[in-house]
Amino acid sequence: MSNVWIALALTVFAGMATGIGSGIAFFAKRTNYRFLSVSTGFSAGVMIYVSFVEILLKGQDALTAAYGDNLGAWVNAASFFGGIAIIGLIDGLIPEAGNPHEPHTEEARAALHEEPSPDSGLGSTVARPHHAARDVEAEEVRHDELLRTGLFAALAIAIHNFPEGLATFLAALQDPSVGAAIAVAVALHNIPEGVSVSVPIYYATGQRSKAFLYSALSGMSEPIGAAIAYFALRLLVGGEGGVMPPQVTGVLFAGVAGIMVYISLDELLPTSRAYGKGHDSLFGLLAGMAVMALSLLLMR
Repeated sequence: MSNVWIALALTVFAGMATGIGSGIAFFAKRTNYRFLSVSTGFSAGVMIYVSFVEILLKGQDALTAAYGDNLGAWVNAASFFGGIAIIGLIDGLIPEAGNPHEPHTEEARAALHEEPSPDSGLGSTVARPHHAARDVEAEEVRHDELLRTGLFAALAIAIHNFPEGLATFLAALQDPSVGAAIAVAVALHNIPEGVSVSVPIYYATGQRSKAFLYSALSGMSEPIGAAIAYFALRLLVGGEGGVMPPQVTGVLFAGVAGIMVYISLDELLPTSRAYGKGHDSLFGLLAGMAVMALSLLLMR
């Protein structure tokens, strides 16, 4: 039972990083985009390496023990691509307008460090004296669009964080040290997501507290999703004492590996390239793989 609490704590830590990203957006005068590039590349390196070297192999071990070498290998491969299909379907259901991985420029974030004035247009639809009525209406439409963009981003991140939370939780449940490495990787990639939620919501409302709240709530879907999935699995397929059979554990691990590889290739690496210059994303990727490899070797 202690592993369950450790796994839940690690998942909460990973999810809270969206709030950290929101705080950085408000209080850091300038964003170190190179750090964001390297850190998201690092996250991808950790996830890709641990997926293929550790989690997928754990799934295969459990499945071959249950079904034999040949059938177990087939079920493992099917579960891996099944995980990719599930996260791909989730990704396809999210409107492009709510893309949480679109980087924001320094100019776009400049107003986050200023107090909104009555005539700034942030969170206010009061027209300046020289504005015509149509300008006021256009400003209101722009605010509505920005708020919708921020809310879509928060919803997109919340939906994405469900499988990420399950991946972190299951890995930590099986091996807390591996789960800790994945939690750090997920937390690093949640930081720029927190920025992506805060920017449009603040521009639309002029309220830091509201922007921070939506950003933090989008991250908390990670532990909530993990807890719901875990208890549902225990209830539906758990054996005596709630212990999951090896067939279920193996399918889950292979599926989680597929989810993490998809997230790395579809989200993290493109984001890393967008924020960085030159080989920043590659350096981050290789550093993440090296750190993960070293940690797994030291834990043997």
